[in-house]
Amino acid sequence: MAETIDVELRQVTKQFGRFTAVDNVSLKIERGEFFALLGPSGCGKTTTLRLIAGFELPTQGEVMLNGEPVGQLPPFKRNVNTVFQSYALFPHLTVEENVAFGLEMKKVDRKEAARRVGDALDLVRLPDIGHRRPHQLSGGQRQRVALARAIVNRPRVLLLDEPLGALDLKLRKAMQLELKELQRQLDITFIFVTHDQEEALVMSDRIGVMNEGELLQIGRPSEIYDQPNSRFVADFIGDTNFIPCRVESCDDGLAQVAIGDNLLVNAMSATAVSAGQEATLAIRPEKIHLQKIGDEVYHDEANFTGVVEDAVFLGTDTLFKVRLAPSVLVEVLYQNENAIFAELDFGKGDTIGVSWMSSSARVLTI
Repeated sequence: MAETIDVELRQVTKQFGRFTAVDNVSLKIERGEFFALLGPSGCGKTTTLRLIAGFELPTQGEVMLNGEPVGQLPPFKRNVNTVFQSYALFPHLTVEENVAFGLEMKKVDRKEAARRVGDALDLVRLPDIGHRRPHQLSGGQRQRVALARAIVNRPRVLLLDEPLGALDLKLRKAMQLELKELQRQLDITFIFVTHDQEEALVMSDRIGVMNEGELLQIGRPSEIYDQPNSRFVADFIGDTNFIPCRVESCDDGLAQVAIGDNLLVNAMSATAVSAGQEATLAIRPEKIHLQKIGDEVYHDEANFTGVVEDAVFLGTDTLFKVRLAPSVLVEVLYQNENAIFAELDFGKGDTIGVSWMSSSARVLTI
């Protein structure tokens, strides 16, 4: 069966005067996906969401919903609903009246509206507070009411603009899981805007990373994390060691690069590279293995000796800083409950073995 594309952007650009907020973005989001637009403040993700919602019109390009162009349609004629960070609840209305507001605008029968309001409040686990007003609710409850008001209209696409940003850390983590479960129950396409990498990784089926109006990479969370296509993506999502290097050779996506004093390393190449080119080697701290000198080599694809410069206890983890060469310092992260780590007793000044798999390292040129 052919895939159903709920949302498509075709070379969409949005300019405000001389400022380009969204720059030639093309994107397809399938029916029932939980898709996150991730990036720093000012990168264009909220403007992209507003273009889909109809609050902004594109300067160039086309916005498509369910295969139909909607670039010039106003918001109320699009089968989408938006949940904002500020909740945007009416303070003088009860919870039930807030949730029912959109149904009243559509002149839905009262009995049917009451049933749908009840169903929506049940879905967000607020079945008994319909008589309360927004000021009587907690932040998490107000967010759930905003969600109920959005889903009661049964939109094809639900747009969420940093909806968890105003919540405290513990509640935000709980709501991440609740939102994902709610999306599965509803089978509605969710497009979620966030600057929080953890939110995007935890909830999303796919992530689009944006910066300065451009869509840099789209992929599953594991692809974005393990196979970044640029230094920005690698740096924005998770912690990464960035090591200047020089390309010695490259064959079918596997490059050999020189770091430090001509230490040779094999790594996957995210983009086309050629011999002699200056680049950056990126490797996550948890992908590096430490061992005692003389022990069996754990990863023989990249195997060095290094000197421990610092070891920082972080509670569940310990962060080692290891000097591989005068100009090369890497950070290595170990879980303290790791059985292998329990055998290690490294301190400042110790010479140790350092290794990693070539598939864990990426050669980046941008």
